[in-house]
Amino acid sequence: MREFAYLRAADVAEAVELAGPQGRYLAGGTNLFDLMREEVERPERVVDISRLPLSAIEPLPGGGLRLGALARNAHVAADDRVRRRYPVLARALLKGASPQLRNRATVGGNLLQRTRCRYFYDLTAACNKREPGAGCDALGGFNRTHAILGASPNCVAVHPSDMCVALAALDATVNLTGPDGERSVPVTGFHLLPGGTPHIETVLRSGELITSVDLPPERPWHGDYVKVRDRASYAFALVSLAVLLDVRHGRTVAARIALGGVAHKPWRAYSAEEQLVGAAADEAAFERAAEAAVAEARPLDHNAFKAELARRLVRRTLVELAGRS
Repeated sequence: MREFAYLRAADVAEAVELAGPQGRYLAGGTNLFDLMREEVERPERVVDISRLPLSAIEPLPGGGLRLGALARNAHVAADDRVRRRYPVLARALLKGASPQLRNRATVGGNLLQRTRCRYFYDLTAACNKREPGAGCDALGGFNRTHAILGASPNCVAVHPSDMCVALAALDATVNLTGPDGERSVPVTGFHLLPGGTPHIETVLRSGELITSVDLPPERPWHGDYVKVRDRASYAFALVSLAVLLDVRHGRTVAARIALGGVAHKPWRAYSAEEQLVGAAADEAAFERAAEAAVAEARPLDHNAFKAELARRLVRRTLVELAGRS
């Protein structure tokens, strides 16, 4: 680990001022410390925001819920309002990490997790995300866990978060504060696809700090979060799925489908949702939606199974949720 300046901010304004273009914010540190220890990231300064008053979980006017950026994943998952009104989020958080990590990890830090691609962490490997223009060894390497949707010739890494997949299905909003003031960004637009700039992972501007995440007012959804992984203990998803379904009188009124473990960002399957809305809530419609969810998949040498796995997962989960309706 290289030397860096450690600074502690007294408030949000000071944190933004201290960070500057070469700084990183420190909250739980569950990902940042790993990256710094392996010298994947080498920030000149680290700004400790862990003591800022950003950990509250508060109701919003109109019925939504605001999650402070420093709210611990364990606290969010255990919050009675989250469990009752947004169970898909609580389930995603509980499946996302070990209890020890959930007790340290924060909402804001979870949004900023970086890929667990082995080539990204290996300083001897070519990685455009770590070193722009270096190439991507994953393309011709062992890419079993890599992206099948939204990838580019420059990067096939996947986003590792479970929480973010649930937030994408819920259409949450990320609130930011930076040198130019405050702004809000839909979580579905917060993360970026790799394109020609895989090292630019989010829409965050220089010095911007995540302050909170807003959940919209609850709807009469039936929802679930499902995660398929290589082992039952703490592991990243091969494919994960957040589904929200509103079925009335045998027809689908509204649907949200978000996939994890398959793309550079949480992947909203908009075409699958369109297949469902207005259609009969039957197995034929669910099969069409499942096919649409993976229609754009472009598997690599070792991960073609992900497309079929995702298709089956979408279909099965829709059938189960419709049954609950």
